[in-house]
Formats: sequence, structure tokens, C-alpha cells
Amino acid sequence: MSAPYRLSLAQKSMFLAVLSAIFLAAMDQTVVATALPTIAEDLHGLAHLPWVITAYLLSSTVSLPIYGKLGDLMGRKVVLTFAVAFFLVGSILSGLAWSLESLVLFRALQGLGGGGILVTAIASIADFLPLEQRGKYQGLVGAAFGLATLIGPFLGGFVVQTFGWRWIFYINIPFGIFCLIIVQWAFPKTQRKRFPFDIVGAGSLFFGLSALVLLMEFGAHDSWIWVLLALISASVWGIFFWSPHHPEPILPLVFFRHKTFSASVIVSFFVGAAMLGSISFLPTYYQTVRAFTPTESGLEMLFLLVGMLLTSVFSGRWISKHQKFRMVPILGTLLTALALWLLSHIAVQTPLWQIDGALILLGVGLGSTMQVMVLSAQWALPHRHLGVATATVSLFRSLGGTLGVAGFGAVFSHFLGVTPAASDHLAATHIVHALRWDFGIAAALTLAAFVAAWNLDDLPTLMAQRRGSESSLPPA
Repeated sequence: MSAPYRLSLAQKSMFLAVLSAIFLAAMDQTVVATALPTIAEDLHGLAHLPWVITAYLLSSTVSLPIYGKLGDLMGRKVVLTFAVAFFLVGSILSGLAWSLESLVLFRALQGLGGGGILVTAIASIADFLPLEQRGKYQGLVGAAFGLATLIGPFLGGFVVQTFGWRWIFYINIPFGIFCLIIVQWAFPKTQRKRFPFDIVGAGSLFFGLSALVLLMEFGAHDSWIWVLLALISASVWGIFFWSPHHPEPILPLVFFRHKTFSASVIVSFFVGAAMLGSISFLPTYYQTVRAFTPTESGLEMLFLLVGMLLTSVFSGRWISKHQKFRMVPILGTLLTALALWLLSHIAVQTPLWQIDGALILLGVGLGSTMQVMVLSAQWALPHRHLGVATATVSLFRSLGGTLGVAGFGAVFSHFLGVTPAASDHLAATHIVHALRWDFGIAAALTLAAFVAAWNLDDLPTLMAQRRGSESSLPPA
């Protein structure tokens, strides 16, 4: 029996840097969401308040592929340093915002850093850990992400009530400085690869994704905006797909010929859509139908996070021990679909223990799936494409979540159909009816992820495919 693997001091330092970076970026969104009502009142901009979240979401999403490729070419240390610096500058400026418009602009700058932090930090794990140990520590990363999400609402509420909403941005400064110090100290210097950067591919991908995300978020509200965004998106995507061949493309389309990589992307997209699209409206049920306070509603959502936290750690350790991961997301997507199906039977007076149990089951399913898809994509491609693999999975999961929130929001509004003058009982009945449809559709989408997960190959198979060649990829 082999001795348990132990991290060296250098590896422990790098892993601490990774966890601090991920914690910094992951906590920001939930902290800011808590302060939105106070921000709207202070800056007199209720009508444009969603842009405070959307600006960050947009810039962090569309920058993912660029950061992934830059990390592969320039080294993770320099890219992560720039990402944290962007995030800190955006945080300071957001705290100094004098209007909602200025806050939206600074949040976009902050998002450029946040997206880079997450994808670069997650990819860097594979730079200093042996392949067979990544599952264990990737699970800890998922736990850190869940913990940051868990702490965020409570920290945000405390900071807003005690110091004011501007301090939800200023508290990033000590975290960010600590992260920068650890990264500079722990991360080794890497030799830059001398390839010309794919400017055409990066630009077309950036603007194509921007138009697509905006189309999902706001296009449906005005028909002419929808048409304009659709035309821009189609034109820019045309440039991306038919631009001249580049020696180091920003996102090599040949990667999608690898079935494990493609399956990882597809599963991430459908799981992201099902999770964010359906769960986003559950607080409405708690607060409107069950008359919970926002704090009580947030506490109920902890059951989901507890399930994710525990399973992320357990599944990561199991994968590292057995060197197999294929059945983990297969089981995870099945449990996710089952949990969403149970939630699709929600009623006005469903016992809370039933809802909480379904949320724990949902967390177990998601914890067995989301971080594992990052691992499978990384294992499917050669190490030199590590950043691209990580960024692509993160990108499609984020796009799935954005599309899910927009699509499920439309379904929710369609089946809601209640006028402001409707009675409380009628409003509650319609909300429950709309939620049932949302959860039912989400369960069906997760079954699509379940089917796609069967196309994953286990680690021994992937390693056998690589033997004798750089990778199992067909020639570009």
C-alpha cells in the first residue's frame, strides 16, 4: 500500500494562494447582492439596478476564454496577478461611485478581474499537483467556493448595516492584497511561450459573447434591441468561425472532437442552466408564499450549500483514491434531476422538511458534478491547453446559467399571470404553479446532462489514449 501523498511547503503555499484568490472572487457576488436595495436608495437608480449584477456577470463571462489562453501562453502567475489587480481597482472605484451609471462601469472592470481570478486559479492547481491528486484538491476548491457563497450574504448584511454599502467593496482590499502577496511569494516564474496572440479570435469571441449574453439578459424587453443584438452576435460569430487559421487559436474548435471534452462542456451547460434557472426563483416562494423574511429565506438555501460542500470534498477524495471519475457525474446528474423533480411537486403548504431534503439532495448532485467537469476537461486535453480547457467549461456553465435565468424567468412570468390587485391566496397559487413548471423543465434539462455524462471516459482510458502521442486529439 503506497504512502499517502503529502504536499510540500511550496505546494501548500501555492494551494493557499489559489484558495485565497477563489474565495476573494466567489464571495463578491453574494455580498453585493445583499446590498442592492441600499445602493438603489442611496444612488436613486432603482430602474437600472439589475445592471450592477449584469455588468459584472457580462465582463467576467466574456473574458474567460482570453484569460484561459493567456494563462497557457504567459504563465499563470503573471495573469493571476493582473486579474487580482483589475479586481482590486474595480472594487476601490466601485466604493467611490457617485452614481449608478459609474457603479455599473466600475463593476464591469471588477468583473474583468473576477473572471480571470477564478479560471486562472482553478487552472493553476494542475500546474503544481500530480494528475492523480487533482480530484482531492479540486474538491476542496469547490468547498471553498461554497463556503464563500455561504458567508457572503451574512457578511454583506453586517457590513451594510454597520459601515454602509461602500464598504462591501472596500473589504476586498485586505483580501486582495493578501492574495497578491501569497501569489508573488508562492507561484514560480514560468517561461513565456513565443506565439503571436490570436487578436482576431479573441476580439470576435469577446464581442460575440457580449452580444449573446446581453441578448439573453435584456433582448426580450425590446424587439429592436433583440434584432440588433442578434445581428451583431451572428456577424461576429461568423468572423470567429471563418477567420484565417492561427497557430495558437484562442479556442481551438478541434478540441470539440474529443468526446470527453465535449461531454464535459455539454454537462456543464445544462447543469448551469438547470441550477441557476430554477433555484433563482425559490426565494420568491419563501418570501411571498410562506411569508419568510429575507434572512429566513437565505437560511433555507443553506441546505443546498451544505449538500454541495460535503459532496465536493467527498467526491474529490474518492476520485483521487480510485482514479476514476466517470460514474460520479453520472450519479450526480441523476440525483440532481431527481431533486428537481421532487421540487416540481412543491405546493403552498409543502412541509419544510421535504423542501429542505430536496435541496440537500440537489446539493449532493451538484457537488458531484460541477467541479468534476473541470477535472474531466483538463484530463482530456494536453497540459499545455490547461487554461483553455478550464475556461471553456467555466464559460459554458456561466452561459448556461445566464440562459437559464433568462429562460426560466420568462416561463415563470408566463405562468404567473397575476395582477397586482390579486388576492394573496391567488398570487401564492400562481407562484407555486409557475415554480412547478420551472423545476419540471430544469429536471428535463438535467436528464440531458445525464445522457451526455455517459460519453465521459475514465482517467485510465484517457491516459491510454495519450500514450505514444501528445494527446488523443485528432490533428487540427
